[in-house]
Amino acid sequence: MKKLLNLMLALMLFLPVTGQTEPLEQLSARDDFISRIIALAKQEFDGARGRALPAASSGDIYVCKNFTTYLFRENRADFRMAEFPDITLRIPDNLPKEESKPYVYGAAWMDVTPEEGNPFYEAASFRYDSQLSKAENREQALAFMREVKRGDFFQMAANYYYGVGAHSLVFIADYDPVENEVRWTDSNMKGKKINGTRHGYIQYDAEKDIGWFVDAFCRKAYGATLYRLRDDIVYANP
Repeated sequence: MKKLLNLMLALMLFLPVTGQTEPLEQLSARDDFISRIIALAKQEFDGARGRALPAASSGDIYVCKNFTTYLFRENRADFRMAEFPDITLRIPDNLPKEESKPYVYGAAWMDVTPEEGNPFYEAASFRYDSQLSKAENREQALAFMREVKRGDFFQMAANYYYGVGAHSLVFIADYDPVENEVRWTDSNMKGKKINGTRHGYIQYDAEKDIGWFVDAFCRKAYGATLYRLRDDIVYANP
C-alpha cells in the first residue's frame, strides 16, 4: 500500500496543474507598439551612459520632439490602423507659430487626419483661460494631468525649471493617484553646452508630482496636449 501511495504521489508531481493559473493575456498590437517605443527609449538611455548628446540642429534626434518622433518612427513599420491598413503611420509636426496664436508655439501638433496616416487622437488638452481665475485654471490643469495614460505623447508650451518653450515627451505609466505622480521618458529637457553647442540628456523613468507640470504650463497663453494612439492599431500585413 505504501508503495502504491508513493507511486501516486510521484505521478502527481509530473501531471500538469489545471485551474491554478489563468493563461497570460496576449499583448495587443497597440500595447506592443507602446512597449516597443518605451523599450527603445530605455535602450537609448542605457546607451547614453549619462552623457549629454547633440541637441542643437534640426537633424539631431536628441532634440525633444525629434527624440519622441524617432521613438515612433523606428517602430511604426510593423503597425497600421485597421481602418487604413495601407497607410504608413506618421506623427504630426508641431503646429507652426503663426497658427498657434493666441497661444504660444508648442502646445499642440498640426491637425493631420487618420487618412493621412496620423494614428493619434487628442485625448485631453489644457489651454489657459483668461476668463477664469488662476485657481480655476490650476484645477483644470490638474484634472488634465490626471488623464495621463501609459504611451501618451505629451506636448507642452511651458516655463519650467530647466527651460522655456516647447517640449515633448512620452509617458511610460498611467498617472499614479497614490503618489500624485507621472513617469516619462524624453530628451533635452535637461542639457548643457559643450564647446558652445547644445547637448541634451535622455531621461528614462523620470518622475514628478503633477503639480510640477501644472506650474510649468498653467500660464497665460500657454498650455499642453495629450496625444493617444487609436484603439484600432493592428499589425501590418507581412
